Amino acid sequence: MKRLKKLIKPAVIVALLGLCLFLWACTQGPRINEAPLPEGWPELTPVDEIQVKQYPVYRAAVISDETDGSQSGMFRPLFNHIKREDIAMTAPVEMTYDGDKQASMAFLYRNPDMGTAGSDEDDQRVEVKDIDQQTAVSIGVRGSYTKENFDEAVSELSAWLDDNKDQWLADGEPRYFGYNSPFVFGFLRYGEVQIPVKPTDSSE
Repeated sequence: MKRLKKLIKPAVIVALLGLCLFLWACTQGPRINEAPLPEGWPELTPVDEIQVKQYPVYRAAVISDETDGSQSGMFRPLFNHIKREDIAMTAPVEMTYDGDKQASMAFLYRNPDMGTAGSDEDDQRVEVKDIDQQTAVSIGVRGSYTKENFDEAVSELSAWLDDNKDQWLADGEPRYFGYNSPFVFGFLRYGEVQIPVKPTDSSE
């Protein structure tokens, strides 16, 4: 019995600490601020809300599924790239999926004039791309950047698009914007899951 009490006390402390961290994070807005956003980036989507948003042109270092398809396998080459190029880390990190496998990851530059577009001479797996202006429907998500959370959010966005098909049509593959690093507890991380869209009455 005494041993059980000794085990319960640390568990209660950890639970209370986790609750305090969660409540604190809720007062900080959607995300815990670790890195600046790209210039011209729109306001973040509140958690569990769906919004249509406009995104500016941005530059990003991209790596595809030439790695093992894991987040860590893609993160390291991109981190090495921005370190070599003296590019400051920004948020978000952009992720896409192909089935159950992560298909790509991208580090966004602070502004589109930084660096040079094209393949990284020191690591051909990394390519710097300029992404055109986009419109996307977005939902704010709290929790770890998992395929399960991604799929759940995509389902909600797909249902929203079905309800609003008189105004918007899907115009690209879903993406996951992750705004927090691994140093933030999974349940506190903030992200946006998005589907690029176009107006229903737009010409092909």
